Amino acid sequence: MNLITDTDALRQFCAPLHDEDYITVDTEFMREKTYWPQLCLVQVGGRDGAAAIDPLAEGIDLAPLYALFDDPGVVKVFHAARQDLEIFLHLTDRLPAPLFDTQVAAMVCGFGESVGYEQLVSKLAKAQLDKGSRFTDWSIRPLSERQINYALADVTHLRVAYEKLLARLERENRTAWIEEEMTVLAEPTTYRPDPEEVYKRIKGRRGNGRFLAVLRELAAWREREAQRRDLPRNRVLRDETLVEIAHHTPKNADSLSRTRGLGAKAAKGPMGAAILKAVDKAQGLPKSEWPEPPARPDLPRGIGPIADLIKVLLKKVAEDTHVAGRLIANSADVDLIAGLGEDADVAALKGWRREIFGGDALRLRAGELALSVDGTRLIVTEAEGRRAAE
Repeated sequence: MNLITDTDALRQFCAPLHDEDYITVDTEFMREKTYWPQLCLVQVGGRDGAAAIDPLAEGIDLAPLYALFDDPGVVKVFHAARQDLEIFLHLTDRLPAPLFDTQVAAMVCGFGESVGYEQLVSKLAKAQLDKGSRFTDWSIRPLSERQINYALADVTHLRVAYEKLLARLERENRTAWIEEEMTVLAEPTTYRPDPEEVYKRIKGRRGNGRFLAVLRELAAWREREAQRRDLPRNRVLRDETLVEIAHHTPKNADSLSRTRGLGAKAAKGPMGAAILKAVDKAQGLPKSEWPEPPARPDLPRGIGPIADLIKVLLKKVAEDTHVAGRLIANSADVDLIAGLGEDADVAALKGWRREIFGGDALRLRAGELALSVDGTRLIVTEAEGRRAAE
């Protein structure tokens, strides 16, 4: 088994990797019972082999690995990188750089939306993976040979996938597209939610400014409490409970104890006191400091058919370019383009998305382009004139 459990072995493994153009990286972690992901294994692949690094081994120092992650001359290749990157940012306060995410690249190269690693390596590396250890508890030691082999497969086949995706991106002049997407992954704020903003993720948060002010304060308190206690948010308090408290704004522990999902013991203890303090703080805010209700663009009536037409164009562009449609534009983007045109502040009207879709979507909306059918093919042509449908 290629398992590294001490610092000297890690240093010897990492040293030659500084001379390579890229390495492949994956992690195994546990998060079911914690706020912060618990790193249990790091897999790194190089040109001459791969190794699994045990961060739970007694006395091991991961500094040689982090130095490799900091090397600007070595691209760090991940698949579906966000959770892996969050782990390293939490542990080191910085992100591996430069980055490449093969899941994003696969979406640009015609492999559909959010393609899984198993599917990708099956198509590109012609490899079949043993997924029998997928739901294993990676915190338990010792690790079995099967677990190590399973983990290493996540970086060995990734090399083939990366090289083929990179070749396709270069052949089709799309490397700049990926660089735009990697900018988001390389931004630390992507992984560090502002406690004052997390209320925006809660479903059922419709209401006036006063309600939103209370919900914002409750959600911020829960976020900090979850971090402090290293517990998942919903282990502290569920979203539905926050919403109910924000609606009813209890004034005392007895009133709070009637909240579904909380209970009298919690309501009358330290947690209840903290919740009531958050509610009281929010209610004391002047109206000028209340959050604005979610903005609903004032779209013209009757844009449905226009949006549907633009969605047809989006589907054609996705099929012609082999780029996942969801990566180009989502339904809300299309509605905004249909209603607001050039004034729509959406990603589809910027960068490479505008190049392949957004510009033509605006021209279609303006009547400068037309869609027609030739046999079984949809054709986009210059419009000869405009006809008003009565």
